[in-house]
Amino acid sequence: MLRVLAVDDEEPALEELLYLLRADPRIRSAEGATGATEALRRIGSAVEAGPDDPAAIDVVFLDIHMAGLTGLDVAQLLAGFAAPPLIVFVTAHEGFAVHAFDLKAVDYVLKPVRRERLAEAVRRVAEQVGDRSAPVHDTAHDQIPVELGGVIRFVPIDDITYAEAQGDYARLHTATGSHLVRVPLTTLEERWRARGFVRIHRRHLVALGRIDELRLDAGSMSVRIGTASLAVSRRHTRALRDLLMRQTGR
Repeated sequence: MLRVLAVDDEEPALEELLYLLRADPRIRSAEGATGATEALRRIGSAVEAGPDDPAAIDVVFLDIHMAGLTGLDVAQLLAGFAAPPLIVFVTAHEGFAVHAFDLKAVDYVLKPVRRERLAEAVRRVAEQVGDRSAPVHDTAHDQIPVELGGVIRFVPIDDITYAEAQGDYARLHTATGSHLVRVPLTTLEERWRARGFVRIHRRHLVALGRIDELRLDAGSMSVRIGTASLAVSRRHTRALRDLLMRQTGR
């Protein structure tokens, strides 16, 4: 049974969210706060009192755009707590999803909030709260949120074969399609280096284990990943060849 604090500086939106939360049988209590300052005060008191106190908070359903401190600011401050509550962002803006998951959010729910979507967020929270002795699974390390038709979906990073730069965005390619995310390719390169992604060109970041073929033609190099043929720039040629040789044990 979850103890919830919902935070939104728009009272009608807060009341609607509280109504939906209180209708969920997995919610023991759901209280509201109309701003970041009030929320931080209540969360601080709850953390200090401990998890067995009646005022304890398991999860904060947090709006992003608020007067004064934003929901992202609140999440960054909570990261400094010894045992902070979990966070679910509830917002009308899909563009902050990647940042939200960098802040270890459990879920990211778009407004207007649908009952079924909120129930899914509660399920995810309940799974993590169910066994506090186990380490909380960091979904940001395993999947990336993408927006599809107004709904945030989660694409496993292991399904991504390569990423393509499109200005300040990146297009993620999988075996079944592609997804545009509002993250520069340089940022993905830093985050995914340890997962075996390598830069082969200013436009392309590829999963090393997904390269099907390396081609050399008149001094230029390219790689084949599925049906895609991607050029390797001169500055990345040597490093890629060395990586592939080490991978095959040659």
